[in-house]
Amino acid sequence: MGRSVAKPHHERHRSEHIGWLRAAVLGANDGLISTSSLLVGVAAAAASPQTVLVTGVAALVAGALSMAAGEYVSVSSQADTEAADTAKERRELEELPEAELKELTHIYVQRGLDPALAHQVAVQLTAHDALGAHLRDELGIAGHAIARPVQAALSSAAAFAVGALPPLLLAWAWRGAGLQAALAVSTLLLLAVLGALAGWLGGASMVRGALRVATWGALALGATAAIGSLFGASLA
Repeated sequence: MGRSVAKPHHERHRSEHIGWLRAAVLGANDGLISTSSLLVGVAAAAASPQTVLVTGVAALVAGALSMAAGEYVSVSSQADTEAADTAKERRELEELPEAELKELTHIYVQRGLDPALAHQVAVQLTAHDALGAHLRDELGIAGHAIARPVQAALSSAAAFAVGALPPLLLAWAWRGAGLQAALAVSTLLLLAVLGALAGWLGGASMVRGALRVATWGALALGATAAIGSLFGASLA
């Protein structure tokens, strides 16, 4: 009987999805903090409920589009750099294969392999996928980490809109006094949840993540409330 071949074991790591997770968490945080802070500032200036609501809608639309555009431009620049590096490596492999093999061997020696084994590994990986080996081991470009501008832009826009919706819906549904306090309390609670979620996704402390985000959110809310009260009083 032949020896059975064990099935390959694939471990899933957080870094495989860190690109779009980062964009989603940042987008939701930004949408929640910026929209709620803006609404608190406008409400503190004694604006009418209609003005507060229109301000919230404008903040959601403008913020989501701004996040999408910024993320698209940023990740597109990264993708352009990766494409240029890939073309350069492909050209060097065609023109200078021996030099590239020596370069790959040197990389593995630097990582702890003895020269003979490093050369053997470099030869085998070059025969299997020379370009992939150089992109991964020389430039650090792996398949799961390749820049995806459209995905990043859509994730950022959607996450910003999701984060901006709770304060906007609260401003729409709220009747009477106390809107500023309601916005502040609900925003800080949601920020704590998002911070804890970000910590959990990244394998860090959930408590530290919650406190960090909530602290900065409280500073933003306090600053806009103070500015709104100041300008509301001066314009009254």
